[in-house]
Amino acid sequence: MKMRLDKKQIEKLLFIASEAGKQILEVYNSDKFEITIKKDNSPLTIADRKSHEYILSQLVKHFPGIPVFSEEGVSVPYCERKDWNLFWLVDPLDGTKEFIRRNGEFTVNIALISGNKPLFGVIYIPVSGVIYLGGEEYGSYKTDGGYELRKLAVSKKTHNLIAVRSRSHSTEEEDNFYSNYDIEDTVFKGSSLKICMVAEGQADIYFRAGPTWEWDTAAGHAILSGAGGYLVNKDKSDLKYNKIEPKNYGFIASSFNIRLT
Repeated sequence: MKMRLDKKQIEKLLFIASEAGKQILEVYNSDKFEITIKKDNSPLTIADRKSHEYILSQLVKHFPGIPVFSEEGVSVPYCERKDWNLFWLVDPLDGTKEFIRRNGEFTVNIALISGNKPLFGVIYIPVSGVIYLGGEEYGSYKTDGGYELRKLAVSKKTHNLIAVRSRSHSTEEEDNFYSNYDIEDTVFKGSSLKICMVAEGQADIYFRAGPTWEWDTAAGHAILSGAGGYLVNKDKSDLKYNKIEPKNYGFIASSFNIRLT
């Protein structure tokens, strides 16, 4: 099943993401983080749960019949998911470590998956009100908290590159990867903002060596594709969604066709 989101549906998605952001900020501006540790040793706060509960309720209400797969939701077995041709993939608070550090570099990520590809994505930054949105069939855009949309386009540079790296994750494998490219400068960011930087031409390449979950990349993947960029597995094969284990084992986001280098 293929779906084309119309203007009203996109506006509803933006509203849902921004309202979820308000739920997060209520916790962010208080002292009630209530941090717990999940099975994969990643942190979880009450803000993650509040955002998840709000997004889930609104997607079910406004997009009936489309299942939701969320990081903080009930684990859905593959035997059920394998028949999903269209579903929402949600990270209600991407960058929980950055949230706990209070550096503002955390986001709300909502993606619509069609088949095994991200069709459309929304990334909302609660502390600034900035929204990134788009997909390959839509183009990608950014709004700074208002109604004016600025179209995004990657730089397409292949030399004098700006690399973006994670504030919370860095490995020797990543050092080795970047040594193969003409890197002029490196910047550090948290959460899905790294992919957004490539999508809007502020960076050219981002390599993540370690594992991530599908909900970490889906919205950014859609937005980067809509801006003319690429997001692939670290072996340069297609990064697909709704796998048996919803995990990515490293990826490359780039402004140019990384397969040609």
